[in-house]
Formats: sequence, structure tokens, C-alpha cells
Amino acid sequence: MDRPVPPRPAEPRLRRRDRHGRGMRGPIAPPQVPLSVTRADAFVDLVYDSRDRLERRWPQLAQVDFLVVEVPGFGPDGGEGPVDEESVPLGRVLPAAGGHRDRIVIYRRPVEIRTKTRDERALLVHEVVVEQVADLLGLAPESVDPRYGQE
Repeated sequence: MDRPVPPRPAEPRLRRRDRHGRGMRGPIAPPQVPLSVTRADAFVDLVYDSRDRLERRWPQLAQVDFLVVEVPGFGPDGGEGPVDEESVPLGRVLPAAGGHRDRIVIYRRPVEIRTKTRDERALLVHEVVVEQVADLLGLAPESVDPRYGQE
């Protein structure tokens, strides 16, 4: 008597999203295209561009750490919030302490809220960086960057 042969388990089928013959789906843009750069990454790039611009004139800035924090009171700034309830700081200088070098902290969200375009944001970021560097060096912002306030 013939015993029925149990059915073989079906082999897993590769699923592909090529329903209409247009090819496989891929990323919207390659990683080197600005579309894939987040706003936070673009902001950090603005801060570093400004730092690099100033570092040519002030080589001692190579010994300063530049940090970007979302909002005041969170991160390496000691957990302190704004001193004045009416205003929100855009940046802050943290003197060297506890094994850390001098640090300049730029707050991303307060800067972004005050600007509408990328050009405005770049200008404000540079002004904030110049002001913080001037505070750190004990100089006037105009002596740190002669173009301060003119752009």
C-alpha cells in the first residue's frame, strides 16, 4: 500500500519590490548629496566653517573645543539654564576645568528659530562664534573678525 508522501515545505521566496518592472527601489539620494544631510549636521558644518575661518587668524583656537548643543541647559554646559528668563543664550564659553580644554558651546535651536534661510543662519552662527571667541580671548568682536557686524 502506498503511503501518501507529505508535502515538502515551501522554500522561502525572495520578496522584491519590483511590481511594475521599474527596477529595485533605492535611496532617494546618494549620501554625498545635500538632501541626505540632516539639519543638525548642516548646523555643525556651519559652526566648523566659522571656526576654521577664525582659526587662520587666531591659531590658538586649535586648542579650543567647539560644541553644538540643542538647547541651553542640556549637555556639557553644566546643566545651567539661562540666567535671565527673558532671553535665551545663543552660545557660551566654558573655561578649561576638570581635565577639559576651553570650550565654546553654540546652541542650535535658539539660533535656528531666529533665522529663516540658510544664509541668515550662517551669518548668525558666525556672529555667535565670533562673540564667544572674543569673550574667551578677552577682546572686542571687531578685533577677532574685522567683518563682524558688517555682513
